[in-house]
Amino acid sequence: MAAALLELGKLTKIYRRESRLFSRSAAEEFRAVNEVSLDIFAGETLGLVGESGCGKTTLGRMVLRLIEPTSGSIRFDGRDVLRASAGELRALRRDMQIVFQDPYASLNPRMRVFDIVREPWLIHASNGEVTTHSFDHRTRARELLNAVGLEESAMARYPHEFSGGQRQRIGIARALALRPKFLVLDEPVSALDVSVGAQIVNLLARLQREFGLTYLFISHSMPIVRYLSTRIAVMRKGEIVELGDSVQITLSPQHEYTKTLLAATPEVETF
Repeated sequence: MAAALLELGKLTKIYRRESRLFSRSAAEEFRAVNEVSLDIFAGETLGLVGESGCGKTTLGRMVLRLIEPTSGSIRFDGRDVLRASAGELRALRRDMQIVFQDPYASLNPRMRVFDIVREPWLIHASNGEVTTHSFDHRTRARELLNAVGLEESAMARYPHEFSGGQRQRIGIARALALRPKFLVLDEPVSALDVSVGAQIVNLLARLQREFGLTYLFISHSMPIVRYLSTRIAVMRKGEIVELGDSVQITLSPQHEYTKTLLAATPEVETF
């Protein structure tokens, strides 16, 4: 197997709720993520599966430092993410991008699709990392939209003019704008109906091959994770309870919680 692209060491996120005024009770702690250690290898898809509220999204966002960890370590491509300066973190985020769960809330309704897709170039150009004249934005935006199955005419339109599946395609195009190595896919099909979600999953599989991407694919659906993932990590109450090859996990699960997830899986699921 290829070298580890992302290394997580005992990554932990604790939320503290302070006690009320004059109360003698101590502040309460909630461990959303509890000492998770994972390696994700270049070119693979690691599926992270578990019920809602188990800490999957918190873990994915900590990888990008959209949420700051309480403790632990994150190394990406040999670089220490948690010790990165603001400038270093911006450079890291060229290589690490995210596709959000909600295709309705994740796009600015006041921006045309062309401006949404080119926004990452403008942000990084302001830091001197991408020159605005190094390539034609309109040509590149058209190429990205074509790659996700949208026509050039989409560039002149606003998000409200598209279906949920089309909006998610726009979000994927935006995530690919800086040619990243790694994508966090945070339940990218959970807000879509089954047939549209299947199209997006197949699109992600094709883009991974074409662009040489590595995925952390977060989902509560075992069938989707099983279809797309090389390996599966099963998460429960902030902890990884089982980790292994996707075939081994689905055919011979060891943990009772994994067995419960599989037992709740529909017999037929088409992608």
